[in-house]
Amino acid sequence: MKNKFKYNDGGRKEAGRKGDTGDCVTRAIAIASGIPYQEVYDVLAEGNFNQRKSKYEKAYKAKDYKRPRTASKGISTRRKWFKDYMASIGFKWTPTMQIGSGCKVHLKADELPKGKIIARVSKHYTAVIDGVINDTYDPSREGTRCVYGYWSKEGDR
Repeated sequence: MKNKFKYNDGGRKEAGRKGDTGDCVTRAIAIASGIPYQEVYDVLAEGNFNQRKSKYEKAYKAKDYKRPRTASKGISTRRKWFKDYMASIGFKWTPTMQIGSGCKVHLKADELPKGKIIARVSKHYTAVIDGVINDTYDPSREGTRCVYGYWSKEGDR
């Protein structure tokens, strides 16, 4: 079964953003939640800026290093502030893979639940609405890409 794909930038262009960047988390949340792109971007940029320094930053960055206030270079989605934000907008995390379990769920319509979800795949987040991938490109790898877990809207399941 071929995956359905719909080009959707989540309102990025409408927000005045240009070019390509690492904002897949922002786009996916904007698409699945219906919250305007810029509003999601601002919350994620602030969370990214205010999170505590990682061991890497402490060890290798200059003491006066200031993390940029941006959501365009990736988001630390495993941090508590991110999980709290997702819960505050009505999303619940469902893991689909455990350490050593192998891939059980692929980025395919017949393996994902109906409704609006935000799927976490390797190095990417993508919105899936009723089995249709909404993104700036089709990340499914023809249905072979493994889904590590997904955020789903509480009332959608």
